[in-house]
Amino acid sequence: MTDLMFDDVSNPSQEKVNLLGLNLKDMERFFLEMGEKKFRAVQVIKWLHQRGVSDFDDMTDISKATREKLKRVAEIKVPDITWQDYSKDGTRKWVSKMPGGSSVETVFIPEDGRGTLCISSQIGCSLDCSFCSTGKQGFNRDLTSAEIIGQLWLAAKSFDKPGVKRERHVTNVVLMGMGEPLLNFDNVMSAVDLMMEDNAYGLSKRRVTLSTSGVVPNLDKMRGRTDCSLAISLHAPNDELRNQLVPINKKYNIEQLLTSVKGYLASLPDKREVTIEYTLMEKVNDDLAQADELAVLLKDIPVKINLIPFNPFPNSGYRRPSNNRIVRFRDKLSAAGYNVTVRKTRGDDIDAACGQLVGKVEDVTRRNERFIKLVEQGSSAAEVARNRAAR
Repeated sequence: MTDLMFDDVSNPSQEKVNLLGLNLKDMERFFLEMGEKKFRAVQVIKWLHQRGVSDFDDMTDISKATREKLKRVAEIKVPDITWQDYSKDGTRKWVSKMPGGSSVETVFIPEDGRGTLCISSQIGCSLDCSFCSTGKQGFNRDLTSAEIIGQLWLAAKSFDKPGVKRERHVTNVVLMGMGEPLLNFDNVMSAVDLMMEDNAYGLSKRRVTLSTSGVVPNLDKMRGRTDCSLAISLHAPNDELRNQLVPINKKYNIEQLLTSVKGYLASLPDKREVTIEYTLMEKVNDDLAQADELAVLLKDIPVKINLIPFNPFPNSGYRRPSNNRIVRFRDKLSAAGYNVTVRKTRGDDIDAACGQLVGKVEDVTRRNERFIKLVEQGSSAAEVARNRAAR
């Protein structure tokens, strides 16, 4: 939270704090610094996140004087939706414009008995995984905690009906949208706190999942800071291949990553599995010998494996495996004793499927510009990745 003091609430030039992104601890600190009782924090968090209120005047159990003071030093600023659409399978996608002009995408996936919201943590992504279209758009900046939790706020608000008590349509949240969550550690942790806060969204620690490509130092920092569930974007059974697909592997290899995963699981108060995400690409990582290698690699870790058939994007150079190859790979792992699921492609008709989120990114890395140039020269993302890994 910004280190602001609130003694002079009449100062109009004082930067306003967006209360939407403050977890309970920071909200209590905010009210104490403002000269108010810290119990106000619970009141405001309930108004914001349980009732979807964005106007201080609607917070009727807070005195008018306090509300006027809040207006001078704080604001409730939610992301600005510029586009939304429904897929034929019921999946919903929102595009939200952020300050600076760039946009991020959020996806809601309804299923029997639950609704999963896929949230973005950055504008674009700095990791440049070769099979992900988001990475090809380059990187602009981290999202603030308010911009991250604001995506959940907007999704929950979209189901509200006048005069009808708010129901929980979003039952699960996955930080698997645009960006690498662990490269935006503090803001992501504050947002995760609110997702699991009883006075906010009250989601179970098993229903909030953070997905990482393997930022090992920050994965280690999660121990004792949170107990949300964990997913690892692995996608390869060995370092040689993963270096091509997931470039961060050159800095933190598979052994380091899995050691950190074990440490996080050991820090949790309950027995938990880690989800291993494995995007299947035809004749890249879908051979049965690679399934055997993956089975050996994961044998000492409590895992469930989520196989994700590749979702094509222009000039990727990768192809989705045939259903037969996907089933054979799945069955090989199942025979080795693993709990394996194949992710059903959802929302691909509105570009909302895994790996397809691109938003509108003002790319400060110029990666998109370089990628377009290589495409014009006849290269694909896969060829670029292979050349990069060989250097």
